[in-house]
Amino acid sequence: MTATPSAQDLPLLSIVTGCYNEQDNVGPLYERILAALKPLEARYRFELIFIDNQSEDATVERITALCQQDRRVKLIVNARNFGHVRSPFHALLQASGAAVICLASDLEDPPELIPRFIEAWERGACVVAGVYEGEAQKGLLGLCRKTYYRALAALAEAQPIAAFTGFGLYDRRVVELLRSTAGPYPYVRGLIAEFGLPLETIAFAKARRQSGITKNNILTLLDLSILGLTSMSRAPIRLATLLGAALSALGFLIALAYLVAKLLFWYEFPMGQAPLLIGIFLFGSVQILIAGLIGEYVASLHQRAQNFPHVVELRRVNFD
Repeated sequence: MTATPSAQDLPLLSIVTGCYNEQDNVGPLYERILAALKPLEARYRFELIFIDNQSEDATVERITALCQQDRRVKLIVNARNFGHVRSPFHALLQASGAAVICLASDLEDPPELIPRFIEAWERGACVVAGVYEGEAQKGLLGLCRKTYYRALAALAEAQPIAAFTGFGLYDRRVVELLRSTAGPYPYVRGLIAEFGLPLETIAFAKARRQSGITKNNILTLLDLSILGLTSMSRAPIRLATLLGAALSALGFLIALAYLVAKLLFWYEFPMGQAPLLIGIFLFGSVQILIAGLIGEYVASLHQRAQNFPHVVELRRVNFD
């Protein structure tokens, strides 16, 4: 007769979510996660980790109340706002489950997909990526996303996952690889593509935010796009090198042509201002572009050399 395993013997699954000014969303998120996990309680035990990025509303107080009523709920409070990339990544590394599920706290990532993520993981997928479709892919922003991912796919050595924002499940092996390879400002989507481990995608319709305001803006999206490009491809820096070499050759030929013309037609060939100004502005703009591209790669190396922590924690709740 086989003994029924105790709750402590069941494998642990971790759910991780980052928060910033989400006081009206953390309660409904908790309820929906519990409802989604209810059918799996006989096979798994769970922990739900919130990481707060120095919210200015009652988010921390409401999560603390959840921690008091349910020991499976855990809270990390950051000493300051460390951004929307470093903070959730830090929480991912604090999770101790056999698999870690990451989702946003704004309810745009539906917790109801968690059972499907776990089913795919049980079938052997090391990463289960939630990719959005429908309204999120329409309009000007959707067109920009599609264009960006097509360009990135053409330039990158490893094929990126289009319309994947990090919402999904990560096997423990993937988490440990991220721990050992990611720098202080990681581009997780690019690293997942680089690893090449078994992956399954699940499409979903991105829900509209019901409460609060989005924390994404043009600057954060641009920051992520540049981070993705410089993390996944060396093509921009190579293109800058080739462009610089080509323009240097062109400049040399133009200078040589003007020198020959001047020598042959010394008095009939006056120095013109137009070629001079065109050359100055052309080469100056290209040099600025190349310097900017090089600067992005140097900045990435500089961040790694500094070896800053992803976040500095102010306090923890329910971490035994």
